[in-house]
Amino acid sequence: MNHSLSKLRILAVDDNRTNLHILQVFLKKLGHQVILAENGEEAVQRYQAEKPDMVLLDIMMPVMDGFEAARQIRALATERWVPIIFLSALNRDENLLEGLEAGGDDYLTKPINFIVLEAKIRSMHKSLVLQDQSIESLNRLQVISDNVLEAIVTIDTEATIVACNLATERLFQWTADELLGKNVRMLMPQPFRDQHDDYVRRYVGGGPPQIIGTEREVEAVRKDGTIFPAELAVTEVRLDNTRLFIGVLRDISERKAAETKLRDNARQLQAYFDQTESEQQLAMKLVEKQMHRRGLQDPRLHYKVIPAQHFSGDVVAAARSPEGRLYALLADATGHGLAAAISVLPLLTVFYRMTAQNLPVRELILELNQQLRESMPIGRFVAVTLVSLDEAGSRGEIWVGGTPPALLFDRWGRQTREFASTQLPLGIVDNREIDPQPVAFTCDKESQLVLFSDGLIEATDAQGVPFDKAGLVASIAHTTPAQRFEAIQAALARHLGDQVAADDVSLMVIDCP
Repeated sequence: MNHSLSKLRILAVDDNRTNLHILQVFLKKLGHQVILAENGEEAVQRYQAEKPDMVLLDIMMPVMDGFEAARQIRALATERWVPIIFLSALNRDENLLEGLEAGGDDYLTKPINFIVLEAKIRSMHKSLVLQDQSIESLNRLQVISDNVLEAIVTIDTEATIVACNLATERLFQWTADELLGKNVRMLMPQPFRDQHDDYVRRYVGGGPPQIIGTEREVEAVRKDGTIFPAELAVTEVRLDNTRLFIGVLRDISERKAAETKLRDNARQLQAYFDQTESEQQLAMKLVEKQMHRRGLQDPRLHYKVIPAQHFSGDVVAAARSPEGRLYALLADATGHGLAAAISVLPLLTVFYRMTAQNLPVRELILELNQQLRESMPIGRFVAVTLVSLDEAGSRGEIWVGGTPPALLFDRWGRQTREFASTQLPLGIVDNREIDPQPVAFTCDKESQLVLFSDGLIEATDAQGVPFDKAGLVASIAHTTPAQRFEAIQAALARHLGDQVAADDVSLMVIDCP
């Protein structure tokens, strides 16, 4: 295929059909032809049948994972280079290293930044064009092997040109009559022109060789004065006691231009990456400033948020009203990363404004839902658990919409009550269709209320077993209230081992006095 004149045929592989559909729409929008596969084994089969130009490959898939698929595809692609870009939620250094060792050429973590993906595809496309040009040049050389394309110049011990071929005339724009009998230095730019005769005299007189028997890059000059890069190999022959030096020279201008272009592309990609990193750092500082308010330092509150990426779609918030009522919020936005973090920011402004007025949970829920309905696009919503405790802490209200159930434990670590989600997440329906009425409850002395996101109970170990609510309850059993928060974290860490949670994890433990 001549990639300079056509778009690419791209094999996209992902076991998630939604992700695969999004990739297909994106690639077709760029004008590429898309071939789809849903696991590694199917990807290898499709590659054998379709011979695509590029592969976008997920890693975690059934039947055959992306690493093995990449190794098999790389083994099949013997005649030409086929770029393989891994697209995966795995973002640790060892995942990147394993991907490159399996035959991958690049790596992009999920959720996919389609601007970066487009830049990578364009860069790979340019490399494929250069590959086609190289293959085309090689084929041309094979077809016309009887007609040597390199310039062949023969000189004597005085550096005088005694013979040259037609390729020399084409390359240097001098005719054979103009070259024969002249010093070969006329084909060299300064300062080599003035130095060459001395070098030849030293070598002929018994000095060490500097270029004989090796190939090196040099600069040459044409009749019109233009200088171009070339590869030069020189050998010495002796005929009837006559010493001759034969130089074989080829123009490498296109190759050097291609190398320069590749370096420029690499610099541009690095500059784009550096700019993106800088912007993400700024965004992270702004988000953290919004999320880490003074209310979270309340002595009755213990919390932990572990983002799956740089930014967390989970958020916790806490505040005391002037009357002493303690409010606590745990929210989980759809997705994770920067987009999810931005989704929950409007909640924080409303939460802190309304808790300062000592308003009931019912009014907070309605206002939070209205804010999300007005500020977020369709398809974006936030699961919420909202708690309100009176000043003494023995009575409270709780509203759960879309998050895992909140659990109440007594002083001995026994679960005494469960507050399951009975409502939709906020931001889906308008206030007329939502029931904002909270559930009332009482807290015994030294009991604790535990709130958490689905990222905690869905965190899987190396065998794919989730932590689950049972793991949470088991970690709390036979612990004192002072030990409980650390016990949950330790149990989760043991369960994960070397694994990383695939989703944002948030945990909040509230002490009853």
